[in-house]
Amino acid sequence: MNDTEQVAALLHEAAETHQRVYRIVDGTDPDWASWYADWLIGLSELPEYLGVRPVRSELIYELVRLNRDYTELHPDEPWESYYASELVATLGRT
Repeated sequence: MNDTEQVAALLHEAAETHQRVYRIVDGTDPDWASWYADWLIGLSELPEYLGVRPVRSELIYELVRLNRDYTELHPDEPWESYYASELVATLGRT
């Protein structure tokens, strides 16, 4: 697996974990991007796959931006793949 595929797999795992954590409210979490950023930076291999430990606030911003863009654009790929390629390009070490 390349870095983008690994990041996509982490995003999928984060979504499943978030859904379990917030099961009592059926996944509803208005501050979901903060939760994802904390989990991705502190409890996953994201920094390793990006080649750099992202700044939490920058990752939160990117997640919110990607959510908005994905919702508006309706790309022909799963959200995890779309987010992953953007995160690797934007936050990854070049």
